Amino acid sequence: MIDFQLTENDEKVLAEIRRQGLIVREHARYYDEHEDEFPPDSLPEGKDLPNPFSMLGGRNEEDTPMGVIVLLMAMAQSWGDYSVRIRNTIGGLGNAALRASGTEEQMLRWNGKTLAMAITEPGCGSDSKAIQTTAVLDGEEWVINGEKIFVTTGCRADGVVVWATLDRAAGRSGIKSFVIMKETPGFEVTHKEKKLGIRADDTAAMVFKDCRIPRDHLLGGNEEIPKHGSGGFRGVMKTFNMTRPSVAATGLGMAMAALDFTRDALADEGVEVDWERGTHSRSAIEQKLVEIEADIEAARLAICHAAWLAGRGEENNVEASISKAKGGEVARTATQRCLEILGAVGITRDHLVEKWCRDTRITDIYEGTGQIQRLIIARKILGYSSAELS
Repeated sequence: MIDFQLTENDEKVLAEIRRQGLIVREHARYYDEHEDEFPPDSLPEGKDLPNPFSMLGGRNEEDTPMGVIVLLMAMAQSWGDYSVRIRNTIGGLGNAALRASGTEEQMLRWNGKTLAMAITEPGCGSDSKAIQTTAVLDGEEWVINGEKIFVTTGCRADGVVVWATLDRAAGRSGIKSFVIMKETPGFEVTHKEKKLGIRADDTAAMVFKDCRIPRDHLLGGNEEIPKHGSGGFRGVMKTFNMTRPSVAATGLGMAMAALDFTRDALADEGVEVDWERGTHSRSAIEQKLVEIEADIEAARLAICHAAWLAGRGEENNVEASISKAKGGEVARTATQRCLEILGAVGITRDHLVEKWCRDTRITDIYEGTGQIQRLIIARKILGYSSAELS
C-alpha cells in the first residue's frame, strides 16, 4: 500500500525550507532583473541557518521514502524561488546522466563537478533522433562537431554531457553521450540566452568544432551501435525518469507560492473559501481557488508516485511522464489563474506573482514538452511504437 503521510520530522524539514524560502524571496527580484549576474553559491543570511538535508536523519521503512521527500523538498525550495537558494548544491542535469549511465570510474573522475547536458540543437528540439552533432572515433580520441542551444547551467557548469550521433542513419540507436569539460580545445560557449523566465538560471549556446576528447569520455564506455533497440540512448533516457518528476515538483512549488499569495491577498479583503459549502454555494473566485488547489494536489500525488516507484527500483517511465505532463501543465495554468484572480495586483512587479507566472512556463517545455509526455503515455497505453504514433 502506498502511503505518502509525512513524519513529524519531515514536516519540520519542509517548514524550515519554506522559512528559508522567505529569505530567498528578498533576493529573487534582484537576480530576475540582473540576469547577467549569477546568484551566489550561498546567501550571507544563511550562514547560521541549518541545512535541511542534515535534518533528515537516518531513514527507516516507516519514514517517507527518500526519493519522495527529496522531491517535496525541491517543491518547498522553489516555493521560495526557482533559481536563488540559501545554498546551492553541486550538480546539473548532466550529473543525473552520469549517475544513470556512467561507469564507476567515470563517476569517481567527475565527482564534485557540475555537468550540464546538451541535447537541443537549432534544427532539433523534441525529436531527439534528428540530432546532427556527430562523434567520430579517430584512434584513441573522439572528434565532436556540432552546435547545441538552450543548455541549462551551460555557463556555470564545469563541463557538459553532449548527445551526439555515431551514425545518423541509425537514428536513436546511433546516439551516444560524451563528457566534455570546459577549456577543451574546439569547445566554445558562444553566448548566454536572455529569456522570459528563470532569468537567474543561465542558459547557454555551445559550438563544438573538431573538438577532441579521450576515448574513455564516452558515457558508459559502450562504443557499439546496436542493430536493434536504443543502446546508449535508452540508457541516458533513464535520466529523465527521475528528473522529469523533479521538474514538475519545482513548477508546483511556484504554483503553490502563487496560490498561497492569492489566498492571503483575498483573505485580507474578506474573501475566504468555506470548504463546507457546496459548489453552487461558492462564489466564482472561491470555486477557482478550490479547483487550483485540487489540481496542485493531484499533480503532487503523481510526482510522489513516480518517485516512490523509482525508490523501489521499479519501472516508472510512464509515471514519470504522467507527473511531468500533469505537473508542467498545472504549474503553468495555476499561476496564470492566480494572476487573473489578483488582477492589477498580480501583474505589478511589487509582488512576485508575475515572476512565478513567467518562471513556470519552462516546466511544461524542457526535459520533454507536455505534448511529448502525452505521446509517451499514449504509446504505452495503446501499445504503439514511436514510429506508429508520433
